[in-house]
Amino acid sequence: MPTSFYRFANIMGGTESASRDMQQHTNEITFEHHGPVTLLDIRGDITSFSEPFLNQAYQSANDQGAGKILLKIGNDAYINSGGIGVLIQILALTKQNNQLIGITGISDHFKKIFNMVGITKFAAIHDSVENALEVMG
Repeated sequence: MPTSFYRFANIMGGTESASRDMQQHTNEITFEHHGPVTLLDIRGDITSFSEPFLNQAYQSANDQGAGKILLKIGNDAYINSGGIGVLIQILALTKQNNQLIGITGISDHFKKIFNMVGITKFAAIHDSVENALEVMG
């Protein structure tokens, strides 16, 4: 059962993506505690517009003493370069705070991209939430 819930709207325009101009995307981040692992279930696109909300969610988990964090990203999520930058910022914070972090739910396409940009050096990519909880728990 979620212990915290954030909902925010992304109004995308400008240079985000020509096919997504002026579309509104509602994103949700819910927290679930699975033993020692805090799951942040991120539903929706991850872009630079998501930064304050993802940072707030991370900070809330950190303030609650999370030592292990699992980011569950929707398989159909759109993640642009700004969103990758936001994820890298969160990875840097987890490293600074000596936290273990994992990622699950991403498509094979983003698994390749995350590997190319070095995200996989700091966060393990898991095939499922169950697998991640087993490995991280």
